Amino acid sequence: MKDGFVKVAAVSPQVTLADPEANRKEIVRLMKQAAVRGAKVIVFPELAMTGYTCGDLFFHKRLIEAAYDELMELAKETEDLDAIVFVGTPFVTGGKLYSCIAALNDGELLGLVPKYELSAAESRYFTPGNEETFDVEILDEDSDDEYEPDEDDDDDDDDDWDDDGIDVSYVPFGTDLIFSCEEYPDLKIAAEVGSDLFAPVSPSAYHAQAGAAIIVNCAADDEAAGRAAVRRNAVGEQSLRIHAAYVFANAGYGESTTDCVYGGHSIIAQNGRVLAESKRFAKEAIVYADVDVDMLLAERQRSASFAPADEEDYETVDFSLKITDTKLEAQIPKSPFIPDDPAARSERFEEILMMQAMGLVRRLDHTHTKHAVIGISGGLDSTLALLVTVKAFDILGLPKDGIYAVTMPCFGTTDRTYNNACRMAQSTGAKLLEIPIRDAVRVHFKDIGQDENNHDVTYENAQARERTQVLMDIGNQIGGMVIGTGDMSELALGWATYNGDHMSMYDVNGDVPKTLMRHLVRYYADTCGDEALHNTLYDVLDTPVSPELLPPEEGVIAQKTEDLVGPYELHDFFLFYMLRFGFPPAKIYRMAVTAFEGEYDAATIKKWLHTFFRRFFSQQYKRSCLPDGPKVGSVGVSPRGALAMPSDACARLWLKQIEGLE
Repeated sequence: MKDGFVKVAAVSPQVTLADPEANRKEIVRLMKQAAVRGAKVIVFPELAMTGYTCGDLFFHKRLIEAAYDELMELAKETEDLDAIVFVGTPFVTGGKLYSCIAALNDGELLGLVPKYELSAAESRYFTPGNEETFDVEILDEDSDDEYEPDEDDDDDDDDDWDDDGIDVSYVPFGTDLIFSCEEYPDLKIAAEVGSDLFAPVSPSAYHAQAGAAIIVNCAADDEAAGRAAVRRNAVGEQSLRIHAAYVFANAGYGESTTDCVYGGHSIIAQNGRVLAESKRFAKEAIVYADVDVDMLLAERQRSASFAPADEEDYETVDFSLKITDTKLEAQIPKSPFIPDDPAARSERFEEILMMQAMGLVRRLDHTHTKHAVIGISGGLDSTLALLVTVKAFDILGLPKDGIYAVTMPCFGTTDRTYNNACRMAQSTGAKLLEIPIRDAVRVHFKDIGQDENNHDVTYENAQARERTQVLMDIGNQIGGMVIGTGDMSELALGWATYNGDHMSMYDVNGDVPKTLMRHLVRYYADTCGDEALHNTLYDVLDTPVSPELLPPEEGVIAQKTEDLVGPYELHDFFLFYMLRFGFPPAKIYRMAVTAFEGEYDAATIKKWLHTFFRRFFSQQYKRSCLPDGPKVGSVGVSPRGALAMPSDACARLWLKQIEGLE
């Protein structure tokens, strides 16, 4: 549970109908198997102690009493188990039968949560759950203790014993229970049963508002054509609505097939994302996932629509778990800005390109501007900016030759990037302007006394600022708008020349990280229908990222950005989890080590993590005065709503934690 990670398991055992003893043994076997795997929260299906499809056998006292006895035995089996277990069972209280979830931990029955929403068939046997919690009596007939009151005992002291000397205890019974971990108070769990999930207002919505980060559901949802998708969507969407993890353990093999088939389709979702799901129709199945409680609480903190409820309406039940390192499953995406589902990527990429283009469309329309000016280098950033501008001109019905694509060769320009820039302008229909700036930069060097052989920061930035001056002045000449090319990854690291490529009149790329940019350009290449443009774009994708401000070596790019500031795939990973959830460096480091296992060793990740935080804090002043640009995702660095951060904030707390990592 260190760093907020909690491994959960949804188990679909093979059930033996109307045989609680056999079911208890199977549950014990599987819960111990899950605990060995590291699961701290283990969930079994609805009425797993008896089987869900017992029908009128639920009217038989023999079955209900046997289920109770085996539940007590099952509770004892959790004494040496470092987990909390949720299992479905029938339970009688007040002369009524309920379909309940029993919570078990450390050898004890902690509480019982009755089902709230009953189907017509279920109503034949069961009573809907109560909203107000009360205590029910639990008898332990195997207790070795006998009641021998002292002479000075108060009358109230014998409340824990019945008249026959049998040990009596009381557990809470009701829908409004929150199970809270003593060692990790942020870990709060609540339960709902089966079709409670599909109610117009699910009980889990109230549970989450009362503080539950994990919702468990002991379910028995039968199969039908298309039902798996409905179930998957319901679990995922509910977890998103309430910013929670949702563990749905479904009944499977062994249930009666007289009328229905139960496929054991169990699902674990977190904040809208399905982390794991079992294959249907197996004889038994266990699925695991690592729930990130810290992330869920961060989401709730940032959500204006998430309103905490009055926790006084709930009864809190404490349980105990050891704080241990959770061995993370391979489910942390290396590219968090890219959709996990390949089928969803095309739709997402088209959507982002359209948002970028529509942002520019509105700005051009508002300013009555019919010309755009872009500095194109043959690199990735300027390529995407040109493609977005072309899309905007298409939407507005403006001629493409109103786009001035300006290439400005200087000391670091290579033939490869120069030729790609020219080919892109030709393929898109933009007007190509070639304006070499070597002589202008040399004059500037002479004016300020800069030695051209001194390849320091002044040598580099003078070129970047000269390029921006040329673009701005051309914009003045033609009444055009200078389109910015800098991306979010560069802005996060401050890898932009202040008042150079840092500045424009509208930056279409400012909310797009470098890893996403590659996918957008590749998507455009694959869908443009122009073979020449396709080939050029793929060559751009294969070109090392470089500002080309230092002379090439034997005609090849000598200045490679990722050699200097680190791999962008790492920096984008760091950026996402730092800004999206406010994770500390130690947690981001641990996640990165898992996500990039086999690609980067821990020492390399630590090195670039330190670089990232050092540069992110020191370069905020550049982000404080960014040009306008469209927001396209949930993470951004714009000072207008996305990132409110003082330019003089101290990075010491973050860097100190990184230095202490092992």
